[in-house]
Order: sequence, then C-alpha cells, then structure tokens
Amino acid sequence: MHTCQHQTVYQKDYSAPDYLVETVELSFDLDPELTWVASRLKIRSNYDRAQGLRPLVLDGEELTLVSLKLDGVELEPARYTAGDGALTVTDPPESFLLEVTTQISPKANSALSGLYASGPMLCTQCEAEGFRRITYFTDRPDVMAVYTVILKADKGSCPVLLANGNLVEKGDLPDGRHFATWHDPFKKPSYLFAVVAGDLVHISDRFTTMSGRQVNLEIYVEEKNQGKCDHALRSLIEAMRWDEEQFGREYDLDTYMVVAVDDFNMGAMENKGLNVFNSRYVLASPETATDDDYQAIEEVIGHEYFHNWTGNRITCRDWFQLSLKEGLTIFRDQEFSADMQSRPVKRIADVRLLRSSQFPEDASPLAHPVRPDSYVEINNFYSMTVYHKGGEVIRMLQTLLGREAFRAGMDLYFERHDGQAVRVDEFVQAMADAGKRDLSQFMRWYNQSGTPVLTVSDDFDQASGVYTLTVTQSCPPTPGQAEKEPFHIPLSIGLLNRQGRELPLQLEGEKSQGAITRVLELRQETQSFRFTGIASKPVPSLLRNFSAPVKLVYPYSQDDLTLLMTSDSDPFVRWEAGQVQAVQVIMGLVREIQAGGTPTVPEAFIGSFGTLLTDQRQDRAFLAEALTLPAEGYLAEQMKVIDPAAIHEARELVRATVGERLRAQLVGARAACAPKSPYHPDDGLAGCRRLKNLCLSYLMAPGSREAIGMAMEQFKNADNMTDSLGALATLAGCDCPEREEALEAFYRKWRDDRGVIDKWFSLQATSRLPQTLDRVLELLDHPDFDIRNPNRVRSLVGAFSQANQVRFHDAEGRGYRFLGDQILRLNGINPQIAARMLTPFSRWRRFDAGRQELMKKELERILAEPGLARDVYELAAKSL
Repeated sequence: MHTCQHQTVYQKDYSAPDYLVETVELSFDLDPELTWVASRLKIRSNYDRAQGLRPLVLDGEELTLVSLKLDGVELEPARYTAGDGALTVTDPPESFLLEVTTQISPKANSALSGLYASGPMLCTQCEAEGFRRITYFTDRPDVMAVYTVILKADKGSCPVLLANGNLVEKGDLPDGRHFATWHDPFKKPSYLFAVVAGDLVHISDRFTTMSGRQVNLEIYVEEKNQGKCDHALRSLIEAMRWDEEQFGREYDLDTYMVVAVDDFNMGAMENKGLNVFNSRYVLASPETATDDDYQAIEEVIGHEYFHNWTGNRITCRDWFQLSLKEGLTIFRDQEFSADMQSRPVKRIADVRLLRSSQFPEDASPLAHPVRPDSYVEINNFYSMTVYHKGGEVIRMLQTLLGREAFRAGMDLYFERHDGQAVRVDEFVQAMADAGKRDLSQFMRWYNQSGTPVLTVSDDFDQASGVYTLTVTQSCPPTPGQAEKEPFHIPLSIGLLNRQGRELPLQLEGEKSQGAITRVLELRQETQSFRFTGIASKPVPSLLRNFSAPVKLVYPYSQDDLTLLMTSDSDPFVRWEAGQVQAVQVIMGLVREIQAGGTPTVPEAFIGSFGTLLTDQRQDRAFLAEALTLPAEGYLAEQMKVIDPAAIHEARELVRATVGERLRAQLVGARAACAPKSPYHPDDGLAGCRRLKNLCLSYLMAPGSREAIGMAMEQFKNADNMTDSLGALATLAGCDCPEREEALEAFYRKWRDDRGVIDKWFSLQATSRLPQTLDRVLELLDHPDFDIRNPNRVRSLVGAFSQANQVRFHDAEGRGYRFLGDQILRLNGINPQIAARMLTPFSRWRRFDAGRQELMKKELERILAEPGLARDVYELAAKSL
C-alpha cells in the first residue's frame, strides 16, 4: 500500500498572510525550451514585528533559481533556503524590494499548470496554484497586487504578446526579437495572472458600455480557425450587455481578450482582461459545431465574462471559499443562458446535470460541503458540488428573498467588497441585510454535505375544506458528518384539482393570497401547512422550478402524474412527472429481469408517450426533453445495489418498444421537424433538430433495416453537424455494416479538425455494443489519440468510463482494469486529469460484491504506485 503522506489543509487553520505584495513587475524572456522570468516584488510585513521576526516564505515548484536580491543586494546563501516547494528568506526587513530570477521549461510542462506550450503558442494556467510554477511568490488568493509585465520573444515565432490589463508599450529589439509591456491597474491575486505568446490572429469588435466607454473586444486563435470565432464574439457582446442590464455591472479595462488553446485542463479561465479558453468553447461553424456546442460556447463565454465582477473585482479570501465565485457565477451564467435560450429547457438541462453528476458525488465517499472543511489538493474541489450545487444555493437565496431584494443584495455586496478577498459569509450577510432576513440557518447549505430528502404526505378534511401538507426533511450521513441539522429550504408548490385547474393558495390564518404558486419555507425536521378553501382533495405540484437541490418522496399515482404532465403550469413539474413515470416503468422492468421473468412495457406508458409525441401545443425543445428517457446513470441512483446490465436491458426494451409500437408517430414527428431552409445556428430550430434526432434514435432502437436507411440518408445529406452527428450516433450503436462505413467516412472528412475528431472518439467510446472496450483499446493506439491532450483523454477514456455504464461495469472487470491503467499512465503526465478520471471508482460500494472487489483492487493498485501525485492520492484514498 502507498505510504506517502500528503499534507492536509484545514479551513479552521486559516491565518492572514505574514507578508503582502503591493506591486509585481515581471519580465519574461520567452522560449519554449527555456524561459527566464525576472520578478520585482514590493513587499511589506503584515504582522506585529514586536512579537518576533517571521521569515518570508514564497511558494515555488519546478523552478531553477538563478539569482535573489533584497533591496538591490544579492542575498548571501545563509539568509535563504530554496527547495521543497518553497523559497524562505530568514530575516527580511519591514518593507523591501525582492528581485528573483528563475528559469522554467514550458515545453516540458505536461501538467498544463503554470507556463506551458500548446501547439504554436505559450500560455498560462495559474488557478488554483500554478503561479508558483512560474516564479517564487506568495501564491494564495488573499495576496492581491498591481501587476506590470514585460514580455520578450522572437518576433517570427511569437508575433503576438499578451498579458493582463492594458497595453502600455511595444517595440522591436535586436536579433529579430520584440517586446510588449502590459499594466493591470486593478489589484488581483496571482491565480488571475495570464500570459499568452504565439503566432496568432484575431477578430475584433467594439462595445460601448452604459457609461459611454469604448471597449476593444479581441478573440485570438490560430490562423486556420479564424473563421470559427464569430459566435463567441457575439456571445461576449450579449453577455456584456446582459450584465449591465441585469446586475448593473460595467466592464472596467480598455480591452477584453479571449484566446483559444487546444491543450487545457479546464473549460476556460477568467484571468483579468485575458481569458484563456479551451478551444472547444470558442470555435464553432455550422459544419463543425452542433446546436449544443453553440449553446455551450455562449454559456462559457458568459461565465468567464461574469467572473470579472464575481471572482476578479471581488475574489476569495482562501480556496475554501471557492463557491463564492464559482457557485455565484454558475447561477449568473445559467440566468444569462435562460434569457438567451428557452428558460424552461435550460432549467431542465441544469437539473439533469445536477442529478446525474452532483447527486452521486453527494452520495459517495467524495461528498463534501459547498464550502469544504479540508483538502489535500485544491484542484480536487473544482467539483460539481462547489460549482453546480453552489449555483443552486444562490438560486435558493433569490427564491427566498425575491428578485428585487436579491438584486439589492448583489448591489450591496459589490458596494461593500469591491477590490477585496472575502468569504461566503460576507456574501450571505449582504443578502441578509438587503432582504432584512435572518439567514443564519441558511448557512448550513454551505457547511453540511449531502442531498436532503423531502418526504411529503397529505391529508384532506372534506368537512372543513382544509388540505394539510406535511413535509419531513432528512439528510443521509456523509464522510465526517453523521448527523445533520435541518436546512432552510424553499419549497415552491401549487395545487391542482382533478380537472387540472390550479387553485389559489391560502394558508390557514392568513388573508387570501390568490397566487397559484407559493414558496413554503422549511426550517424544522417536520412541518405541516394547512390550506383552506379547498373543495376536493387536490394533486400537489411540488418543487416547482426545482426550487431546492433535494430529492422528493411523494406517493403519486399514475393518474396524478398524468394530470401534472398535461395540466401543470410549471414546465419543470410537467417534465418531472414524465420522468417519474419513466423511472417507475423502467425500474419495474429491472425487477422483472432480475427475477428471470419476461418483461413487457406497460400499455399505459406507450399510450401516454404517444399522446405527448403528437401534442402540437408543446414547444419542440421542451418536447424533446420530455420524451428523453432518464439516463442509465440516473436510473442507477434509484437502486440500493446497482445492476448496470439489468438497467441497460430494461431501458433498451423501452426504447425498442417505443420504436416499434409508435413507428408511424415517430416518422410523422420527424418529418414535421424537417428543415424548410438551409441550416443556420440562430434559426430558432434547435429544438426541432433535437426532436428529429431523438425520433431517429427511437426508430433505430429495434434495429430495422428501414431505420438504418433513414440514418444513412440523414448522415450523407446533413448540412450541419447536429444532424450529421445525430445520425452517426445512432449508427455507432448499431451492429450493422453501415456503422463502419459511416465512422470511416466521418473520420476521413474531419481528420484535420481536432474538435470534431473528439466527437468521433466519444461516439465510439459510448457505444453500447458488446465489443466497445476492444474498440476503445484499439483507439488508444490511433495516430490521432494523444494522452497529453486533456480533450482527447476526456473524449475517449472519460467518455467510456463515465458515460458508458453497461460496458464500463462489465462483470469481468476489464473496464476497471482499463481505467486503472490510464490513471496510472496519466499520473506522471497530468495529475489533474488523472484525478478527474478516477471518479467512477468512488462509487464502488454501490455495486454487487463481485464488482466491488474488482474496483477496490484497482483503487489499491493505484494507491500502491510509487510517486503518486497528491491529486490522485487524495481521491483514491477517500474513495477507499
């Protein structure tokens, strides 16, 4: 067993920095093989020196120290030590100038943290602790300084030199070199520092702020990608306008720059004025990007721009407060996307993601609060809980306070804390003060882990016309938290009579409300709410708009669910009623399969599915969501002991039955969605394309030759990537000769486009065919597979292990061995990506004894690896 010990950092141990850095002057002599970095740091003490002198400790990793000067004088070796991740100066004065020169090798930096090479450019990624891989520094978010940066490089290979802030000066140097000087007037922590240098081109536009200032907008890419940036630029302009209108936030620098990078560990990074993006969230054209790609670009562009205020102007005091910026900005980008797209469909998509990824995290050994108590490696807490559950916590605040008071709270937060590094507590206090509410109990959402369960029962008294709704909240034990105190939960509800009419809600003892939606505030373990003036027992419409990230238990009958599906005014509840029906049907089939029976899909379900399919009143985007069956991963969460094979068989039986029994309706719905004009990403028909491709997938499920012909025809004639990929996805899961023909044709056409070939890898990795793992193993040796590229790893290794439940969890354990091999391979190349691949193993206790033993062995094998990175060590150790 691996015996190395990695240091744990605890929230309770926070102390203010001993030294603050007021200004930073950096000079880079850039070269992929060997870069020189000279820093000039103006530093002052931040403690009571009368109680004794404290050493200056600067963080540093993978650095070669060349020289060290204090107030212009070279330091003697006796006055400092360098090594073990730190540079320590033993007896610094109260304030001083420290000059440090280091050497680094960007090309050798496969971890993609700090300064590294990606194709023809050099770029940085400093969040969370990458700046220490560039130079020695107090690399923590509560040390904020003003930066000036001079970049020098060969003009032929690096004609573009970018850094944070505003361009101050540029010019030529001897020997074919040149320089650029950038100054950022706003104090920032080191994690927001950025540099990009390379042979790039850009497209540009201008934005006029609400105060009349002109801002230059520039998106930098490799020349071959110049034609794929228009959508990202339009999205940026929309985001800037939206943030002014919704939150009164105006951009503050002269220039806003975005750079697309092929090798990137994350989606994007909000560095002040110079955002570095994973290329997949910038580059788009109708030929190469799907409707989903276009929406994702809009969301991520918005997210990183919104960080300018929620993350940059106001940042985190320490990394335990990560959700202060990420949860808040997730909420902001979700609201932006809802306004740009379809609000109901966006809400459903966000809930799907939360349930499929964050709920399992909450129910695993990796569960942690939105504000964690401790960590070994901070990169491991860039998690679904911190981001997406954190976003739901912000949404609950808006639900409890109302939009007007929530906006007042945001304004107060910006007014109080601009230019500061603060905690979650300061944000919630601003909300409490603006809304004149006591939110002390609400803070439990930040400090308690796990997904609360709301168990609801009801009673109706015909004589008095009183309907009583009783809600009990509970939360299962999670690591380190066996007992939970009651949360403060907003439960949005409505009541419908049997004719589908929504009833005005009047709580006993209150004057008539008249509203058909009411937010109940749950603060106790069990609470009852008595509604008066009710003529007959109603059907409760619970958790409208998914008002809290909880699991709901209520004994709905099939008639209740049908009524909610067809009559409820809340789109989320209508969708959820259909999902509950589908879960009930599929899990019933699972039980029959496990008992050795001959399962059949209930007629009532096929009938309601058909009725919904032909409902012309429904928005096509919403209809596509409503007709999409719950994913196998979500279905697995409904079982005490997960049976991936039975789940897959049951879900496929439903798909095949729908495809056979509703063939005519599916063909008709698909034809009705056929385009009347050439494709355009902004044509408003994304929902039609989604529904058309969903119908094709159902028609293909029984494997009929007619459906295969439809898929091949669509694949060959598609004028856009959405339809091309929609057809190829169905063929990739079909054991037919056309499968190889289509995959080979797709590869030949798009082999020079990295983003499209990522899709090609993913389609093969997520195929449910029995031979999929053999194909994945072959693809590891494909000339286009690169283990050093995070997108490629995610598209093959990640897609197979995280999205292909039935093949990854093959009972023989081959999938587990495959993933263990890739994690160990990645450990020495890119530990951050290696750790992210480990997530499927964290759920090992939820499976049968055989699979448990096989997954446990892989975790033990990983932990026994010498030199295991702390990223991987932490998650593997916690999983066991």
